[in-house]
Amino acid sequence: MEYRAIGMVELNSVAKGIECADRMIKTATVEIVTARPSCPGRYLIMVSGDVGSIQNAVDVGKLAADEFLVDWFIIPNASPDLFPALNGTTQIREIDALGIIETYSVASCIAAADGASKAADVDLIEIRCATGLAGKSYLTLTGDVGSVKAAVDAGVAVVQEEGLIVCHVVVPAPDKDLIGRLL
Repeated sequence: MEYRAIGMVELNSVAKGIECADRMIKTATVEIVTARPSCPGRYLIMVSGDVGSIQNAVDVGKLAADEFLVDWFIIPNASPDLFPALNGTTQIREIDALGIIETYSVASCIAAADGASKAADVDLIEIRCATGLAGKSYLTLTGDVGSVKAAVDAGVAVVQEEGLIVCHVVVPAPDKDLIGRLL
């Protein structure tokens, strides 16, 4: 299935997250892409559908989440590179420059990845979401140095106002031993 419009609600309660997911899918004609717990006791709900349905579902999800809401997003035209990077199925043969954006939430990381991949000619390598990271997330991407810098700047700009950026770096020529661990 091809996902174009997507939305996410991230909560810091598993029980409330399950209830929230139920309300979201009962409210609008959306398909659940993921509804699962993540570290540290958070719950992620991502849905796909048309933009209006995503807007309705996310609005209901944010309201239902109440004080347990961590973060959320709506991406009307998601980059096709997001899902392979989220699923660890991206086919990268070589890494030129390496860009990394680290965030405090899954939703902000995915939004940053979408913005970065649309801003420059780069390939998303991976979007690592929360599990084993104490709730933080990060993305890696590659391309030529100028494109990677532009992509990282654009990705950071998408979520910077929310204050959810932990760190972002560009490594112009990563060592071959490191590259082997990233692919």
